[in-house]
Amino acid sequence: MSTAALKIVNYSYHYPDGTVALENISLTIRHGERVVIIGPNGAGKSSLLLGMAGFARGEGQIWVDGVEVGKKTLKTIRRVIGCCLENPDDQLFMPTLRDDVGFGPLNMGLSAEQIQERVDQALSAVGLLAQADRPPHHLSAGQKRVAALATVLSMDPKILTFDEPDGSLDPRQRNGLIELLTGLEQTLIIATCNMKFAYAIGDRVILIDGGQIVADGTPDGVMLDPMLMVEHGLELPS
Repeated sequence: MSTAALKIVNYSYHYPDGTVALENISLTIRHGERVVIIGPNGAGKSSLLLGMAGFARGEGQIWVDGVEVGKKTLKTIRRVIGCCLENPDDQLFMPTLRDDVGFGPLNMGLSAEQIQERVDQALSAVGLLAQADRPPHHLSAGQKRVAALATVLSMDPKILTFDEPDGSLDPRQRNGLIELLTGLEQTLIIATCNMKFAYAIGDRVILIDGGQIVADGTPDGVMLDPMLMVEHGLELPS
């Protein structure tokens, strides 16, 4: 298990009303891969990301960097896997951006000097160091997106997950995010409905529909298959 960034075996998740979100998912992701998870709305992409970090409890087994996800291991798991949620406001709640980005390292027990170094590095990486002392709610929608990423980068996780990270971004900001993400060394797992963005980011594509994996391969092999994409309600990347 230790050689895989993520290993999922026969994982299923049902909503409280019994609706199936994911059914019998098995998947292995290696360290250093950039994986994009595509599929129509309601396919199960977000549920899969939540299950990886232990936010959604289903049936089956999930290992993150060799540690099985469970109640007793959540603290360890969430130091290894950093999650950028679909709504960045869910991650930005402190008086200043500096406080938000330092929140994770503070709870990791780092010293004041280490926290400051982590904060400066993370904000510099996303181009927001000059905004460090601004209230997060004063940032633009695009700035909030990358600010949420900074809150995760400051914890130096091995694995990063993103749920629709290009939402609310204009073309220039989207291109900047692509450049930033493709320059990171961490394992990336990105759920998106934007096929052009997915094609630019991923070295591996997993297509989910109806809570099941229906294709897993290279961007060209999956996303340039017209029949496959149309069958699952998706468009070819332009």
